Formats: sequence, structure tokens, C-alpha cells
Amino acid sequence: MTPRALGFLLATSLLPTAGLHAAQADHVTASHAWIRLLPGDLPAGGYVTLQNNGATAATLVAAQSAAYASVMIHQSLQETDGTSRMAMIGRLMIPAHGDMSLVPASYHLMLQQASHPLKVGDSVDITLDFADGSRLPVHFLVRPANAVDTN
Repeated sequence: MTPRALGFLLATSLLPTAGLHAAQADHVTASHAWIRLLPGDLPAGGYVTLQNNGATAATLVAAQSAAYASVMIHQSLQETDGTSRMAMIGRLMIPAHGDMSLVPASYHLMLQQASHPLKVGDSVDITLDFADGSRLPVHFLVRPANAVDTN
């Protein structure tokens, strides 16, 4: 077999599997994406509903934005003594054919150190990073500090 024929055979043998491993971000859609803008240098909260239309779970592992020096995935927790606290988490699973909502007083994005002053009505691009290395860019609408979840 010639080297060219061998190369063609190898290349065509991989074609049937090429579409079987779609990226996690390809199956996730984002809706109701918004940021609660707090006064001064206080961190802002990012909220979004993520719908996974894929047959396997998608795992959010990080987020980033040119508008903020730091974007972390956080969870608000209620302690047994009634106090609330937040904890950074490293992974957030979106179940297959399911959804995960990042909402106030639950899972959310903690946005720190804005790179420039933001105002209500602005749009902020945040990229969501998944465990397989795929990414999902999302536009978030900046809303006032007294905004409530609209889902």
C-alpha cells in the first residue's frame, strides 16, 4: 500500500467518530443572564440559567471576563446558626437534558474588580469554561442592586 493510500485510509476511518464527541458547551444554552451591580468596589453577582440539551452532563469549571479581574463560581450557604456565607466551588454540574440556575442566595458568579465603571443597562461578556475545555460566551445585562431574579 502506498503512503498516500495509507494516509487516506487512516483519515477516512476516523470520520465516523468525529461527531461523536461534541463539546459540552455545544449542548448548553444560556438564558436570563444578568449581573447585580453593587455600589463602589463591592463585588457584583452574575446569574444565568444554563440548559443542557446533551445526553451527558456538562461541568462548568470556570468563567472569565475582560470586564472583571476575577470571576469565580460561588455558592451561598445557610449555616445551622442562621448565618449566611459564601464558598467558592470548583465545579458545577449541569445534568443531561436538564438545567442549572445560578440565582441570588444560591449558586452564582462572583465578579470582582471591574476593569472600568459599569452602569445599569450595560452588557458584559462572560465566557463560561467547561471541563472538556470548551467555552460558551454569554452576554449579561447589568441590572441595579435592588434587582430580583426574573426567571
